Amino acid sequence: QALYLVLFFSTASTVRNYPRSLFFFYILLVSVFNSIFCNEKMKQKCLLMGKSGSGKTSMRSIIFANFVARDTMKLGATINVEQSQVRFLGDLVLNLWDCGGQETFMENYFESQRDHIFRNVEVLIYVFDIESREISKDLAYYQSCLKAISQNSTNAKIFCLIHKMDLVPEDKRDSIFRQRQADIEKISEKMDVECFRTSIWDETLYKAWSSIVYSLIPSVGQLERGLAKFCSVCEADEVVIFENATFLVISHATIKPHEDEHRFEKISNIIKQFKLSCGKSNAEFQNLEVKNSNFTAFVDAFTSNTYIMVILSDTTVQSAAVHLNIQAARPYFEKLLGRTSV
Repeated sequence: QALYLVLFFSTASTVRNYPRSLFFFYILLVSVFNSIFCNEKMKQKCLLMGKSGSGKTSMRSIIFANFVARDTMKLGATINVEQSQVRFLGDLVLNLWDCGGQETFMENYFESQRDHIFRNVEVLIYVFDIESREISKDLAYYQSCLKAISQNSTNAKIFCLIHKMDLVPEDKRDSIFRQRQADIEKISEKMDVECFRTSIWDETLYKAWSSIVYSLIPSVGQLERGLAKFCSVCEADEVVIFENATFLVISHATIKPHEDEHRFEKISNIIKQFKLSCGKSNAEFQNLEVKNSNFTAFVDAFTSNTYIMVILSDTTVQSAAVHLNIQAARPYFEKLLGRTSV
């Protein structure tokens, strides 16, 4: 903004002497500077790291590029660093740095590229391949990442994804995950780290990435309070808000507890696949209603960047009443989510 004022006042008095083309160039220049400097605070730098073949690019492609799991086999290895900017909730931009995990690249990250890679990081996502036969080396690289983060981005949030858990026999998954989590927490020492078990073949991937994105949304408490009030007004068992493009869970309010802790992520996965199928048929997914003798579920477009799901066990509530409540709540949440994304 300061740069904009300097340019404006230094040229305003003499602009009438400039050719028309130069004046338009000046307008374009101001626009570019504004877009660079005024929107920088909305960008969240996210480092995606881990050894080569651990599944980093596959999970990124599923969540943000609408790949299905079977199509990720066509993806090649990441060379050096692939940057992509993903717009999320309107003005919030995830600046994803997918870092190739070959040894040569990893060594460069910690030496010649150290400041460039690890400066101004909001989130470090480190992916461990559960089938790796070089656990000690994996942990050593992770420890080097922690050291670089602590020196360059002291407030960064750290998430560790213990990936490809579908390859572990089901009866051993809990014990193996707990052991690997303990190893990671031990080496993390006093740094806060959150671990998730993940697989591209089930809802665990959505669980992890929903938590990661949730950590980047400012003033989320106000959103949760508004959602809880809406849930109470609707006399709903649960209300959930999903991001429009990824269908990651943004927030939820629950009045009647449910035993399945992965239910939201399962629905994320199913609805996103259904939405993609609609797109392939040149149809646009707008809303969905599922009803049986035990519950009614409504999924509807909500704000410009979200969908909402309302679950009611009282099956006597009319669909029209629920849709009217959703319609009445839209302006409030549109304004709230607009502020939250900034």
